[in-house]
Amino acid sequence: MAVFGSCDRPVVPGFSPAEPAPGSPTRAQIEQLLAQVRVVADRPDALGYERGCKSGEGCVFGPAWTDDYDGPGGHDGCGTRDNVLALSMTGVEFRAGTRDCVVLSGSLADPYSGEPMQFTKSDAGKIQIDHVYPLSAAWDMGANMWSPDKRVRFANDVAFNLLAVNGADNQSKSDKTPSQWLPPNAAYHCFYAGKYLSVAAQYELPITRDDRSVLASVASTCAA
Repeated sequence: MAVFGSCDRPVVPGFSPAEPAPGSPTRAQIEQLLAQVRVVADRPDALGYERGCKSGEGCVFGPAWTDDYDGPGGHDGCGTRDNVLALSMTGVEFRAGTRDCVVLSGSLADPYSGEPMQFTKSDAGKIQIDHVYPLSAAWDMGANMWSPDKRVRFANDVAFNLLAVNGADNQSKSDKTPSQWLPPNAAYHCFYAGKYLSVAAQYELPITRDDRSVLASVASTCAA
């Protein structure tokens, strides 16, 4: 399965099509992914979602950015957040004595805003790690039935589901799915659609009818 990371109308209010960014999936690739994923009428509201791992909390996706999981980047001695930062940025500098694990600084071509950003450890919240298919949405769509180990793998999957992005857009997105939110950088819509659908296909998670409509509209703006 490939991993991804013209229409004259916006696919989500406030967002308009633009020339797709280099490396974006083609229309055919996105349509192939759309054909693979299951479609449901609406997003359910499954009980029991608790991301926090303090005493008394559910910790349903495991401790944030744990290294203790089986999958890409797991058990390598580095936390998942640092792994994603190191993979996503250029000019990365690491803290001495951490075996190139703890990221101190670097430069990010932010996919969601389309703007260059500088990361420093002292202002770490400026760049955050987004779950492309949000954790709470995944919980509602079926992850509540997964094993704990599978949920931890999903939450830390550097190959499919994680992107380093600017913190403001990550907070704005929250747990929204594509019918409710697309990146402000319209040139990234094709890549985002392919990335979201790749996660859904890989983990056999469904999408809603509204999400499918939006993603199909995005596909129509992508290169043939």
